[in-house]
Amino acid sequence: MSSIVSIIEEFLSYIYGVKNLSENTLDGYRRDLYLLLELLGDKQDLNSISLGDLQLCIAQLSEKKFASTSINRFISAVRSFFRYSFRMGYISVNPSLRLKTIKTPQKIPRFLYPAETAELCAQPEKTKLLWPHRDEAIIKCLYSSGCRVGELAGLKIKDLSSDLSSAIVLGKGQKERRVFFSAEAAQSLKIYLEERRKLVKADSTVKALFVNQHSTALTTRGIRYIINRYSGIEGTKHHISPHALRHTFATTLLSNGADIRVVQELLGHASISTTQRYTHITTEQLVKTYNQAHPHGGNDSK
Repeated sequence: MSSIVSIIEEFLSYIYGVKNLSENTLDGYRRDLYLLLELLGDKQDLNSISLGDLQLCIAQLSEKKFASTSINRFISAVRSFFRYSFRMGYISVNPSLRLKTIKTPQKIPRFLYPAETAELCAQPEKTKLLWPHRDEAIIKCLYSSGCRVGELAGLKIKDLSSDLSSAIVLGKGQKERRVFFSAEAAQSLKIYLEERRKLVKADSTVKALFVNQHSTALTTRGIRYIINRYSGIEGTKHHISPHALRHTFATTLLSNGADIRVVQELLGHASISTTQRYTHITTEQLVKTYNQAHPHGGNDSK
């Protein structure tokens, strides 16, 4: 009889090899399924696990103050795992069929207003913390293209158009799409690439667009670190994540009248419902602008 650990590893190999999920998604599944093992305690026989056992695991996560989004991700991983186990004949009954997700509060994604974005873009040259021209190109490319941080980290020089105005990125589900860079971003890229050529030898095996000062490919963690430095105490003093620039990209387009289906395509969203949440941001933006600008808008500042 196969152990639950071996079945988990088999499942992880399946979703990675067959479903073409990203490394980040795979790591999330692994964390959640090994968390399940921990929460189950001594109950390690897959066939003995009941719906009540799974519900108790979820209750424990709530007691530990896990965020509702984290709990729902856990539930999704557990459902997928038991569905696979049932299909492969490891269990005769799927206890997760009636496992329900919990309600999550509607959270409006963090985004930047134009002045905040301009301030962030100016930080590399102003502070000279790391590699100014590279970092300026990273910030402007994220903001003007709406790329996910992993997509930007995965870019190779060959993926760029000849005029640096666009690139082909590999998104979720191994789907390719074209993203576009503003004229400012393209100019920053041009300057950075000249510096990169001096650092990285022409015959180097490193083909990544963005590299660190040791001539190796910059990782997603590295890009997050860069954004953290320039939005932290040494920079704007308003910490943001790279994903906030993706949110800002979507908000800016929708606020200026872009068709939501065009924005969906540019972001690489499989479902338009994912893109629609940005309409809530633009509503909030309108309310804030009204309150600040209208004499009866509720702005108490004198």
